[in-house]
Amino acid sequence: MRTILALCALSLMALTAQARPGSTVSAPQLRSGALLVLDAGTSDVLLARNATTPVSIASITKLMTALVVLEAGQPLDETLRISEADALKARGTPSRLAPGTRLTRSDLLHLALMASENRAAQALASQYPGGVAACVAAMNRKAKAIGMQHARFVDATGLGAGNVASPRDLARLIEAAAAHATIREFSTDPSHSVQVGREILEYRNTDSLVRDPDWDVIVQKTGFTHAAGRCLVMKARVDGRELVLVLLDSFGKYTRVADARRIRKWLGAQVALGGALVAAGR
Repeated sequence: MRTILALCALSLMALTAQARPGSTVSAPQLRSGALLVLDAGTSDVLLARNATTPVSIASITKLMTALVVLEAGQPLDETLRISEADALKARGTPSRLAPGTRLTRSDLLHLALMASENRAAQALASQYPGGVAACVAAMNRKAKAIGMQHARFVDATGLGAGNVASPRDLARLIEAAAAHATIREFSTDPSHSVQVGREILEYRNTDSLVRDPDWDVIVQKTGFTHAAGRCLVMKARVDGRELVLVLLDSFGKYTRVADARRIRKWLGAQVALGGALVAAGR
């Protein structure tokens, strides 16, 4: 599926995303293979490309992990231990959380959402009531409950290519995540420090837009694997409107953020010229 999308994206790189004919401003040239931009207030689709096609979503998965962990009602101040099994499941990715590290559930959620820490997400799933299998089952139930029609989860980190969803699915996930104050706070925090033994470890947000004063990000998550490409989902206030942006399968390290900036610029031009955003067909 990723190969097909990659070919489509390459052929569309010089083209605009879909927009309603007659728009006064040409739609921006975007380089994400699959995308969706919604006006959260009206549910109008402003831009779309491959919006109903399920693709690998990498660490966007962690939004769903956080949702089910929070809704399980486990104490956030409880101290959890990173096990050898957690490290093994998250192998192949860098981590400063060695087996034996002890952090609160709150800190692990913070690092999973803000810094996309895979061992943190795996430990949260391991300590979920019933363990990892129960956590993943809860993630799939939650996906169905909020209307994610094409979503499927096989792990809590997003390292597996089997975690898939469409941009429309992820728009629903973003809205569900945005309803939780903890997810809003942790996912948009520019940095967070944790004490591991005698050492203080400082982490930075993987989304540079949370540090940009021009952006008012409500909730966000980045992701990257070779199967998924570079991904970014977020809800943000732009020109007085709350918008949902889903950018998947982007090429290059900075493309997803560049696409978000292009979308913002286009929306500003729309408002300046017409006073209202132009909705694309659903």
